[in-house]
Amino acid sequence: MNKNKSSISKAKSYEEIGEFWDKHDLAENWDKTTSVEFEVDLQSEQTYYAVDNRLSVKIQEFAKKRGISPDTLLNLLIQEKLQEQNS
Repeated sequence: MNKNKSSISKAKSYEEIGEFWDKHDLAENWDKTTSVEFEVDLQSEQTYYAVDNRLSVKIQEFAKKRGISPDTLLNLLIQEKLQEQNS
């Protein structure tokens, strides 16, 4: 653990930190906290599938008419078909 970082728990390991917070509530220690800012870059996992060029054009046109992305359209259509198969 980085010695330069403050710790409300005064723990010396991640395990001790976990044990401390298992027994304590943040509300009890709110006055000991400080504000921080950070960025989170969440990205969904993507898998690519080959699609015939002519079919791809039709997908793009269909999606555009509905005001959604081709990715969203394909996910919705496939989800719908898979649900039909499971019914």
